[in-house]
Amino acid sequence: MLVSFVIPCYRSEITLPQVVKEIDETMAGLIAYNYEIVLVNDSSPDNTWETIKSLVKEHKNITGINFAKNFGQHGALMAGLREAKGDYVVCLDDDGQTPADEVGKLLAKLDEGYDAVYASYDKKKHSAFRNFGTFMNEKMAEKLLGKPKELFVSSYFGVKRFVVDDMIRYENAYPYVIGLVLRATKNICNVPVNHRNREVGTSGYTFGKLLNLWINGFTAFSVKPLRIATGIGAVCAAVGFLYGIYTIIKKFVVPDVPLGYSALMTALMFIGGMLMLMLGMVGEYIGRVYISMNNSPQYVIREKIYHEE
Repeated sequence: MLVSFVIPCYRSEITLPQVVKEIDETMAGLIAYNYEIVLVNDSSPDNTWETIKSLVKEHKNITGINFAKNFGQHGALMAGLREAKGDYVVCLDDDGQTPADEVGKLLAKLDEGYDAVYASYDKKKHSAFRNFGTFMNEKMAEKLLGKPKELFVSSYFGVKRFVVDDMIRYENAYPYVIGLVLRATKNICNVPVNHRNREVGTSGYTFGKLLNLWINGFTAFSVKPLRIATGIGAVCAAVGFLYGIYTIIKKFVVPDVPLGYSALMTALMFIGGMLMLMLGMVGEYIGRVYISMNNSPQYVIREKIYHEE
C-alpha cells in the first residue's frame, strides 16, 4: 500500500525539514505502508525551493515541484495530487502545526472503509483572525456546498485513490479542494488530533486571501448565491409594491399628508444598493466563466525535480 504525502510549501525553509523527518520516523513504524512525499513550492520568496532541492537530494522518495508564480494553497494541492501515485493521499501543512506523527489515525479510518478522513482539533492554535476565517469557511461549505454540519474540514486530510482521480479531472482556473472532495463522496469522517503552536513565522493567509478563498468556494461549486439574490430581489419587489399600496391608501385617507422625500430616497438607496450587489455577483460568475473559457491555468510549473536528477 503506497501513501502519498502532499505538502504545499510557502515560507517554510526552516520548518519543512522537521516535517519531513517526522513523516520518515512515523512511517518507519507503519510497516504496512510504503510512502512518497510531494513538496510543492508555491513561489515562496525565501529559500524554500533550495530546501526542497536538498531534501530531494537526500531522499529517494521525495519529489519537488516549483511554481513560476504564487497560485495559492489550493493550486499547489492540485499540482501535488496530480503528481501523487499513492493508493492513499494525505495532505498536510508545511509549518509543523498539523501533526504528521498522528497520520496513522487517518490511515486507519481509510482502511476501515471511509473514502476521506479529515483531522479535527479540540482547540486550534491559530490566531483569532485565522480561526475566524476557518469558522467562516466552515459555514460557507455547510450552507453552500452541502457539507454535513457535524463534519469538520481542515488542511490535514486523507483520501483514497478514486477520490483523487475524480478531483484532478477538474481543470478550471479556480480549484477549491473541499468542494472537490464533497463532490466526489459523502463517505467522510473526522479523527481527533492535536493541533500544535506555530514555532516559526506567521500564517500566510491575509484577509484578502481568505476573502478570495470564500468567493472561490461558493462561485466554483454552487449557484445558491444566485438563488439567494433572486429571493432577495423578490422580497424587495414585494415590499416596494406593498409600500406603494400603503402610500396610495394613506393619501386618500389623509389628503394633507406631505410626500415622503426621505422615505423615497431611503428606498431608492436600498434598492439601488441591492441591485448593484446582485449585478456584481452575477458578474463574478460570468467573469469566471470567461476566464475558464480562456483556459487560464490552475498553476504553472517552472521545474520539477526527482532524486535521480
